Amino acid sequence: MDVFRAIGDRVVPATGEVALGAPRLVVVLAVALALVVAPPVWGVVRLVVTLVHELGHAVVGVLVGRSFTGFVLRGDMSGHAVTRGPVRGAGRVASTWAGYPAPAIVGALLVWAAGRGWAAPVLTGCLAVLLFALVRVRSLLTAVVMVVALPGSAALWWWRDETLQSQVLVGLGLVLVVGAWRHLGAVLEDRSAGSDPGVLAALTRVPRLVWNATFVLVAAAATWLVGAEVLKTLR
Repeated sequence: MDVFRAIGDRVVPATGEVALGAPRLVVVLAVALALVVAPPVWGVVRLVVTLVHELGHAVVGVLVGRSFTGFVLRGDMSGHAVTRGPVRGAGRVASTWAGYPAPAIVGALLVWAAGRGWAAPVLTGCLAVLLFALVRVRSLLTAVVMVVALPGSAALWWWRDETLQSQVLVGLGLVLVVGAWRHLGAVLEDRSAGSDPGVLAALTRVPRLVWNATFVLVAAAATWLVGAEVLKTLR
């Protein structure tokens, strides 16, 4: 019973308001900026953005009735998630579309939740997704990323420090939103048939320009939400 009570205490939202405050938020902003601007650091951090991208394919695929069989991350920022199901249809379109918007959506959710005391439930959900994906790892680099992400997330979740959780979620959310734009910059220049917008165009006969526009719109909405949350705290 004590174990179940301890787990329950780490799942529920904070009882009071958890605010970072302007000074702490400035530090988080500076760290997040350094992570996405410094080329050597970004070379590592971008794998987190790719991880969220691939898990976006996987989670949406499962939600629409497809089976998630494996995924890989590559050092060149690319990755691949495999879901099995009908080769055409709405489910295939939804799971294919979900990759590029995923980092922006997840990033905005993290920032929004952190300011409202919902860091613990969100961390619980993130842990559940990581555990779900762990047995579907299909490369050494992917395994390394998961070995870092899972214990780090679990420690942040178990030793519940609401302020620290909020700081980490805001920082990660900012990295994901900026990373989403960087990934979008790459796919907008990609004209290959194997890219997500290329596959979507082949599946639906809707031009890749339209699919790229939906990615940009989602990223813009996520950026607006994050910007509003940050400005509200800095005022």
